[in-house]
Amino acid sequence: MLALLPSLLLLLVVQTHCSPVRVKRNDVKVTLDGQTYINKGIVGFGVIPSDFVESTGDTLGGIGSAVALKNGSWRKLENGTFTGTFIAHPDRGYNVEETIDYQARQHEIDFWLNPYEEDKGLSYDDAKETLILSYVNTTLQFERNGAKTTGLDATSWRAAENGYPSFVFADPDMPVPLSINRLSMDVEGIVSNADGSFWISDEYGPYIYRFSDDGNLIQTIQPPEAILPYDSKGNLSFTSDDDPERGRGANAGFEGLTIDAENQILYAMLQAATIQDGGGDKTTSRYTRLVAYDVSDVSSERPALVGEWVVPLPISNSKGKTRASSEILFLGQGAFLSLSRDGDGKGGDDTKSKYKQADLFTIAFATDIHGDKYDDPKNPIAEDGKLNDDIIPAEYVSFVDYIDDDQLARFGLQNGGDNDETLIDAKWESLTIAPVGDADFPNDYFLFTLADNDFISTHGISLGEPFDAGDDVDNQFLVFRVTLPVVAEKSLARVLGI
Repeated sequence: MLALLPSLLLLLVVQTHCSPVRVKRNDVKVTLDGQTYINKGIVGFGVIPSDFVESTGDTLGGIGSAVALKNGSWRKLENGTFTGTFIAHPDRGYNVEETIDYQARQHEIDFWLNPYEEDKGLSYDDAKETLILSYVNTTLQFERNGAKTTGLDATSWRAAENGYPSFVFADPDMPVPLSINRLSMDVEGIVSNADGSFWISDEYGPYIYRFSDDGNLIQTIQPPEAILPYDSKGNLSFTSDDDPERGRGANAGFEGLTIDAENQILYAMLQAATIQDGGGDKTTSRYTRLVAYDVSDVSSERPALVGEWVVPLPISNSKGKTRASSEILFLGQGAFLSLSRDGDGKGGDDTKSKYKQADLFTIAFATDIHGDKYDDPKNPIAEDGKLNDDIIPAEYVSFVDYIDDDQLARFGLQNGGDNDETLIDAKWESLTIAPVGDADFPNDYFLFTLADNDFISTHGISLGEPFDAGDDVDNQFLVFRVTLPVVAEKSLARVLGI
């Protein structure tokens, strides 16, 4: 059956600075802001083969960059199986040697989850049956005047449209390649809206875009000046090849995007610190920025910045290097999940990964710096990586560990062993949740997480041309069962359409 159904699965994980307390064999408990969270372990696993071809003729890859559950798709069947549809968005295509003219797109993938919670280990092949995936379709994305978007490096910019910023749909200065006047996108986050539209975050701007359900650009959000990338001459520098003089670092844009759907507050977080805040150096880049926009009336008002906080990312024990964030997920009461990881595992430089986690943080008592002097890049929040004394950062704890050997073994997976299909993927970059619906445990949720395989395949196709990346890295999906006591039920219900 799996040979016929491409696999998609979302994995959710969380980590803590304090030592987790093992409640029972498969449960890990942590406390944040007086609330107890429990990781009950992996309950599902699935894959989509590295050489699967989507409807445009290209290899289906990179889908872990961003994921959401399609509004109205989540439900439990009478036989106990859970089903839904993932909206998965790759980044900028197969670009190992250089960026390519890859049109932004999103894929729909149906799934059926049969949670496995027994202690007895499954074989790898049996484990894949716990999350069955079936590719549905692909929607290509276009910008103004029906022009195709592109993944080419944004080596230039297009001047803001007439009417910006007073006209809500007018674009600011837009990242484009020097060679063609088309919007460059390196997508890393996605939020599904009830009206069928999507918010999408990218690394080049870093901007947030709203697209229609048929793939057309509607609206653009530009971040504060402190986040925009500028060169030494004061010009916008959207390129991903080199760090700017100030603003977001190269390839360190809005990796995380999530929404409080009840209050219509959209959150985006930088992968690591801006350059003036210590970015560009892994030993000083832990203090990143989380921003919030009011998107309650986007048809008549440009989304307004309504919050900004500092989040301290985890650091390695050995060399004090920042574990950058690849995704965030709003829970409720100021609490979020944040996915941080190293780059080792299947498709990485080393088969032995030391850190892959879905962590928790709360901004409940953090300093809101929006509209303050810190939105001016001349006023860093953490020069050389040392946080200013007048700023209280978010509280951050670890929660879900992806590379727990016991948990991986239950699903025929491993970390640090042979470079085969059972090795956990290197790059996990997306999160989403759905309710378990267990009356005995009303705060339990499935945490889905997906890996970005970087399109690595020995039988790949990119822009109609075959390629051999030297290895086969399948698109892996993980599902955890977690207790999340602060989830805003009305917000989640609107996100899922239930």
